[in-house]
Amino acid sequence: MAVQLPSGEPASAETMFRDADTAMYQAKSAGGDAVALFDSSVRVRIAERVKLERELRYALERQQFEVHYQPVVRANDGRVCGMEALLRWTHPWLGVVRPDRFIPIAEDSGLIVDVGAWVLDQACGEAARLRSLFPTSEQLYVAVNLSARQLRDDRLVDQVAQVLADHDLPPHALCLELTESLLMENVERTAALLTSLRACGVRISIDDFGTGYSSLAYLKQLPVDEVKIDRSFVTDLAAGGADTSLISAVVAIASSFGMSTVAEGVEEPDQAERLIELGCQKAQGYLFSRPVPALELPSVIARLGLSDTAILGMARSA
Repeated sequence: MAVQLPSGEPASAETMFRDADTAMYQAKSAGGDAVALFDSSVRVRIAERVKLERELRYALERQQFEVHYQPVVRANDGRVCGMEALLRWTHPWLGVVRPDRFIPIAEDSGLIVDVGAWVLDQACGEAARLRSLFPTSEQLYVAVNLSARQLRDDRLVDQVAQVLADHDLPPHALCLELTESLLMENVERTAALLTSLRACGVRISIDDFGTGYSSLAYLKQLPVDEVKIDRSFVTDLAAGGADTSLISAVVAIASSFGMSTVAEGVEEPDQAERLIELGCQKAQGYLFSRPVPALELPSVIARLGLSDTAILGMARSA
């Protein structure tokens, strides 16, 4: 008996095997231990992903990447104390490719290791440039996100030490951000790696805190300097409720461990005022500035002003 595709065309053995592989890939992408039924839309999505990965492999050498920076401000006066480096990709015919589209592909393919090293170098170079440009910038730092692949790279610690030396950047001017879920994958190994990184003098931040399976015991166990409160808890902050209690608790616990707190996604003045009342030291969001290219950053810092005061968690020793 002949097998037909949904279009009515006869299906060859090669086509059936290919489509079965596509369904298997879909099941693995869903986390494994799952069943996926093939349909033509899956084939289209897989083809688009393969095309995007192919283009991604050439993006670095073709200089299609750019790093934008979003200021982190001191909550009580809105002055800049740091900035987060955010990767952007503009393709000549795909246009602007969203990070949530290409970062997972870069992670799965292993390209994130080279891309991450490039971002780290760019960010440290920009931080060094700004610190030389502004006379009262001793406390200015740049935060760079690390991926799971980078954490598993044995060269990471040496790479961080080398890039700091290359740009003559003080170690405390670099903050490495890891998501909460990454920290919990292998706590013992992660703790050892973070200890080695902090021995270089850099600071460690937990990003998107509160969205995963947090454990207060891990906060005490891991060598962490900063906790970033996820934007989902800031959105309805002005209205009060459970999010207010959660942020208050996180701030109190972080402070007791000598860590600073940063609230992400601050867009309204009422949110900023409430965060100050709750004791949050730093804030980040569109209320202060959107992420901007490096060339625009000096004017943004000049507009907001530069903090020259150390914040809890910024002066902790390794």
